[in-house]
Amino acid sequence: MRLVTNRIEKWFASLGFTLRRAYWKMSTAKPSIVIVATIVAAFSLFLLAGGIYDILEPMGPIPWGRGVLFFYPHLQGQIPYESVGVMAAYAMGAAGILLMYQSTKYAYKPRQAFMMLLSGVVLILIAYIYSESLLLSKLFPPQATQEQTAG
Repeated sequence: MRLVTNRIEKWFASLGFTLRRAYWKMSTAKPSIVIVATIVAAFSLFLLAGGIYDILEPMGPIPWGRGVLFFYPHLQGQIPYESVGVMAAYAMGAAGILLMYQSTKYAYKPRQAFMMLLSGVVLILIAYIYSESLLLSKLFPPQATQEQTAG
């Protein structure tokens, strides 16, 4: 019985040392700026796309006539699929801005700078067009025909 209590005492004594050492490593660690920036950007995209709303108000695909809607047709609600699409659009826009910024670093390679600038503009345009079309589809939802509602 004494052997078991010695082991327990030793484990608790080493636990304090282990926790102190782990705390010291975490408090003195210097994470990479790229990793921190990526985490902050991803969290921002999650918030901007309505991730908190999706967690608090869970919804699934909505039956619509003979098919299924993956985008809620009104402004009062949002489906998680919709949030993922908006997050992707915002990420494309952010990537486009980063590409446009990186293109300024290639002043002595005009062809590469132009291609990066053009790629950034295209990504931003795609993100903008997708976001606008999604918003318009929510403002002016499709109307179900009699044929769809009768089925």
